[in-house]
Amino acid sequence: MSIVRFIADLHLGHQNMATRRGFETVEEHDEHVIAQWNSVVSKRDVTYVLGDVTMEKAGSYPLLDRLNGLKHVVLGNHDRRQDVRKLLEHVESVAGMVNYKGVILTHCPIHPMELEYRFPKNIHGHIHDNQVMTVVNGLEEIDERYICVSCERVDYKPKDLIELGIKN
Repeated sequence: MSIVRFIADLHLGHQNMATRRGFETVEEHDEHVIAQWNSVVSKRDVTYVLGDVTMEKAGSYPLLDRLNGLKHVVLGNHDRRQDVRKLLEHVESVAGMVNYKGVILTHCPIHPMELEYRFPKNIHGHIHDNQVMTVVNGLEEIDERYICVSCERVDYKPKDLIELGIKN
């Protein structure tokens, strides 16, 4: 039986992100992403990559072939439209957003109004270490409707719905 998992912001081949994440080289970063992914994803699992596969470069797409399982990409702000054909050589599908079992999958967090009547949760990336906040009774608190799965937030391991606290 396959498991469906979620992760965002791989930023393969991106030296600046590798450095920001504490890696000496982009190769060390990319090998860590691959090792962590493959430590939890089997060849039959499905993983949604919620944007920013690379940093506006198609040259690192062949690294996707080393990641276990079937890969579906929700495009991010650093995934270029002109590279989609090349990306599709390494993944099963590409989309702008996906409704998965009533949960909306996006790269950027969606507008809160959409979560008031359309979707109970938004699994997303883009904001890396930050949290989506809301104001309740005059106090700012984390908005629990948003679940960020940027690599550094999930220990570089794609997570399933249960691990993300979503009962389905």
